[in-house]
Amino acid sequence: MNDLGALHHSTRPGAADPVKALLHRHRDLCEQAVDPLEIAAGLEAHGITDRTAARFRHRDVFSLAEELYARVSRDDAAPRPAPATTTPRTGAARTVLVLLVLLPGLPGALCAASAVALRLTHGEARVYTAAGGVLAVTLALHAALRRGPLSARTEIPAHSSAASWTCWLIAYTLLGDGLLRTAITGGPDGLPDGTAAGDWPLTVAPVVALALSCAPAAWTAHILAARVRRRLESSRGLEDFAASVRPLLIALFALFLGAVAVLVTATSALLDEPLALPSTLALGGLLFLARLLTIHGFAHAPKVILTLTAAAQLTALATLFTARLPGCDALATPLQTLSTYWSPAALPTLTCGAASLLLLIHTTRKLPQASTHIPPEPPR
Repeated sequence: MNDLGALHHSTRPGAADPVKALLHRHRDLCEQAVDPLEIAAGLEAHGITDRTAARFRHRDVFSLAEELYARVSRDDAAPRPAPATTTPRTGAARTVLVLLVLLPGLPGALCAASAVALRLTHGEARVYTAAGGVLAVTLALHAALRRGPLSARTEIPAHSSAASWTCWLIAYTLLGDGLLRTAITGGPDGLPDGTAAGDWPLTVAPVVALALSCAPAAWTAHILAARVRRRLESSRGLEDFAASVRPLLIALFALFLGAVAVLVTATSALLDEPLALPSTLALGGLLFLARLLTIHGFAHAPKVILTLTAAAQLTALATLFTARLPGCDALATPLQTLSTYWSPAALPTLTCGAASLLLLIHTTRKLPQASTHIPPEPPR
């Protein structure tokens, strides 16, 4: 019997004490909760709404949670085990240093070093440098996403397609604008040579900026978790909690975009490349929101949005080359017009910007739910 079915059974007229039955079903949640709001969030996660709470003669879920909290603290709560010995301050400081500074900063540092190495190498050595840099950054990014604020709270099955499309979006940032610009004029005549001045130029600065943005992304996620925990302790209801978290999410997202803007401006100046601010902000915001949702267990929407965004870019590029077939000239007109009146960066700016907006709307609907921030009940 599922949870709502059990509730319906326990609230029938014959049930002597339906609240006691509910307490029995969620004993672990009620005993481990530090306040009624944590119980309310857990009940919300199990599909219990204010309408369901009315069957227990309570006006809302929070009122029901208050009775459960009072009951377990008065009658049913077992003594909690003594807290484990606290970690020494030096150990805690070392952990914070690793999780908030070293791990998030490693992808950016390795990516910047690879960009410099590409400028200093030539020929076959440049190919090996690029391959080594990609491998090193990938491993560092994997480590940063497995530990610390950017790691998922629960184990989520790997979505290889989402990871593949994410790689495509980053690869497009590196090579796409140069390919698009060259394709409009009839090229490319060869493969990219690893420079910004070749027939198929690279755009390295935005990629370095995005790698460096792993650090502010981790800091922002850490700030969000800390602030949310405080609001869980101070809020008087689920609606009150949601109303306080939503503007916090938007403010932290704007803070992250500001950090990306500073990073891409600095990297573009240091690497002497044109500033690609709108497209980098759009992609950075998209990847940040996708990771933030994945951290809290909402991996499906990011997977779908990333796939559609990458597919849109791939389709747009394909129309340019398909237009070279006899009678297909019109296929290239929309993209050529967009690139002429704006720039080749218009394509990633529009696709990633629209995707970021959709994910932002989804984020402000999902993450203000208190149940999102409560650890799942252990299996009984």
